[in-house]
Parts: sequence; structure tokens; C-alpha cells
Amino acid sequence: MKILVTGGAGFIGSAVVKIALDQGHSIINVDVLTYAACIESLADVADHPSYAFAQVDICDRPALDRIFADHQPDAVMHLAAESHVDRSIDGPAAFVETNVLGTFHLLEASRTYWLGKGKPDSFRFHHISTDEVFGSLGETGKFDEDTRYDPRSPYSASKAGSDHLVRAWGETYGLPIVLTNCSNNYGPRQFPEKLIPVTILNALAGKPLPIYGAGLNVRDWLYVEDHATALLEVLTRADAGATYAIGGEAEARNIDIVKMICAILDERRPAAQPYADLITHVEDRPGHDQRYAIDPSRIRDELGWKPSLELKEGLAKTVDWYLANEDWWRPLQERQGVGERLGTGTAGK
Repeated sequence: MKILVTGGAGFIGSAVVKIALDQGHSIINVDVLTYAACIESLADVADHPSYAFAQVDICDRPALDRIFADHQPDAVMHLAAESHVDRSIDGPAAFVETNVLGTFHLLEASRTYWLGKGKPDSFRFHHISTDEVFGSLGETGKFDEDTRYDPRSPYSASKAGSDHLVRAWGETYGLPIVLTNCSNNYGPRQFPEKLIPVTILNALAGKPLPIYGAGLNVRDWLYVEDHATALLEVLTRADAGATYAIGGEAEARNIDIVKMICAILDERRPAAQPYADLITHVEDRPGHDQRYAIDPSRIRDELGWKPSLELKEGLAKTVDWYLANEDWWRPLQERQGVGERLGTGTAGK
């Protein structure tokens, strides 16, 4: 297939691009290259004969129309999004503009192109979303494809809005859409503002390892390459209108994730004191969801997908990648907001 990928220079997007190329697909990567994008993540495929890159904002409708006309894709994988909860608390406008309005413009460009092609049944608009749209779980239960939406942050509300737009374009206009909601991703090339890369890089620098509140918030962790593989399975095999919840079946408290990383680093790169001594509890973020967990039964039963890595193995692979790739992450630490406490809700006051 010839796939138009939005946000392909991001963390999940770059994994999708690489695996899709390995599977023999052609890729048109559309990315405006915001602060969290890293085109260097794709340096090893930049000259691939089946890869093209366009630095375009998904809110720029005329530019999108030109890309569709020039490249004639068979499918769209929509990953472009503002995604950091803390930044959404401090500056929600960018999240509404990109995640809601950007999705609208991409849907309309896709619909116009699809109509012009004679409404082929084989076309797919695959919208990649998050489990955060479902809100917060208690001590038991899991999210699935029928869970009620209950977003609790500007980020998750903007993603919920984009999910609803995609479903509406499927129902109202017949656009062949598929939609996926994933759990927390981790792995190589994650921008250094999320929990796992922050923990690795702060530990290596001997800096405090910040834990929001008591660190008891639970997440279901999904290795990014497992997620990318699942997304391509959905794109190429799912029926139009289908939706899938994708999870790693690896629940862990934030404090335990940090301690696991510290133990791996104690083995890989011992310091004068155990890295866990750097753990520092800080004020919790406003509206911090307590627990996420996904039931991935549908994608396992219908498409045969399941995660390939256990959490400990995935964390070890992630730590090893950061240890071996300082030239990738070092420049990113100079970008705006990296290393700062965000998400207190006081920005602009």
C-alpha cells in the first residue's frame, strides 16, 4: 500500500514508518516538525526509494490537497497530535487546534480525495487515538471498545473530540474509517519529557527523578514497535468502521516503573550510589488519572495480534537504546520546556 502517515517524525509515527517500509509499503510522511518531532529518527530511511517527506501542517488544507493529488495514497494513518498532558494543562489552545481542527482538515482532504477516486472500498482513514479519552479507572476493570468516553484533561478532551469527528465522517459521509485507542507507549526515540525517558536521562545525569504524588498511578505499558505492528495489522486487515483497543497487558505503578529502570541502570552503568536514591516526590498534576488498563481481546481474537515483549524485557531494551544513542537525545534536551516542571496549571497567571 501507499500510506500517507501524519506525524511520522514523532515517537510512534517514526516506528510506524520504519516497520511499514520493512513490510514493503510506500510512505508519504507529513509532519510540521513541532518541538517534539525528530526527523533524525528517520535518518536511516531518508533515502529509501519508497519514502517521501513533506513538512506540512495538517491545518493547511491547500497543502494537504496538493499532497493527496501528488502522491495518490491508498490509506491515511493519522498520528499527528499534540500529546503531552502537562503541556495541555499549561497551553490548551495548541491541542484544540492540532488535534481537533487538524483532524477536521485532514478528514475533509481525505474525503474530497476519496470522492474524486470514485469512493473505493479499499481506502482507509486510520485514526490513532489514546485510552486517555476513557478517563480514569478504579482498582478493577479495563477499558475496551465499548467504554464510555470521560476525558479529564485538555489533551484527552481534544483527542476525544477528534475520535468523534472521525466516527461522524464514517457514519455521515461513508468515509472508510478505522480507529484505535492505545495504552501508554514506551521504547526507543521517545521525546525526553515523558516518564520513562525522563527517568533514564535524569538518572544518567545524577538529577532528581521526579514522581508525581505518591507514584501510585497505574498505566498499561505498550512497547512502541509492538504498537506499530498492531496499527499496520488494523490498517491492512480491519473492516471499515472497526475500532480496536490496543494494550500491552503490562500494568505497573509509576513508582515501580521508575524503580525498575533504576535497577536496570544499576546493572548497566553503576554509579556511586543506587539510582533509586534520586527518586523525589513532587506535587501531583491537576486531574491526574489514577489508573488505565486495556482489554485487547478483540484485536487478539479478530486479527491475531498480541504484544511480543514483557515489560521488563521492553524496559531493558529501552534503557540500552538510550545508553547507546546519546547523539540522538542530547540535542533534544535543549528544546523549549524539556527538563522544566510543566502542567501545574499556573502558566500565564
